[in-house]
Amino acid sequence: MGEKNGNRSRDEAIEKIEYYIIENKLAPHDRLPSERDLCEMWGFNRSTLRSAIQRLVVEGKVYQKKGSGTYVAEPKLVRNLQGLRSFSKEVSDNGKSYADRILSLDMIESNKQTTKKLHVPLGHNVYVLTRLRYIGEEPVTIENSFIDAKHFQKLKLHDFSRESLYEVFEKEYGIQIMKGEERVGIAYATEYEAELLNIKPGQAVFYLTGIVYDEKEEPVEYFKSIVRSDKVRFASVLKQK
Repeated sequence: MGEKNGNRSRDEAIEKIEYYIIENKLAPHDRLPSERDLCEMWGFNRSTLRSAIQRLVVEGKVYQKKGSGTYVAEPKLVRNLQGLRSFSKEVSDNGKSYADRILSLDMIESNKQTTKKLHVPLGHNVYVLTRLRYIGEEPVTIENSFIDAKHFQKLKLHDFSRESLYEVFEKEYGIQIMKGEERVGIAYATEYEAELLNIKPGQAVFYLTGIVYDEKEEPVEYFKSIVRSDKVRFASVLKQK
């Protein structure tokens, strides 16, 4: 009987763990029983249980502390692919706190990519604002914003660790974001990105690129972002025409 149970699947172990969390009403940051206790409780072998836990870690449902154990994770932030709300608005509307750390605000010459995306001449001055964005105390995304320096000359006067970029667009320049386009793909964190995001190098992350436009349908910002897949998930509302 023990040998048969020892060969049970990882998916079954995942279901057992998820049901245990629900049944025992475990809250975020509550600790799960030890791997040994869970194996004895359900008759799984250690490798199957560890594989299940690692899958739940990747999915952002639990997290581990070295030498301490496995804990229930905070629910992921749900971002609407069809929405135009800023990161700060999305986080606050989900009842979570946020913060930004400015990594750099530099001026570069436009290359072929930014020339095409922002509709500016090749070699044109472009601001690059790079932010490390937090939910609570956890870093979740590295965001690069490319902005036409000619139209937004006073960007360096603003503290974007405290101010919203889109609010500055509106209040300082009278520009409202009206629409945008966004693409989501999968990438793997470099050592630099992993260090900033507090994850392992090579871990799967979301890679986002997109453009936002003003009321005249002129591009205002071209962005590229790396997002932790264990902290954020993307959803889209489907409607029948």
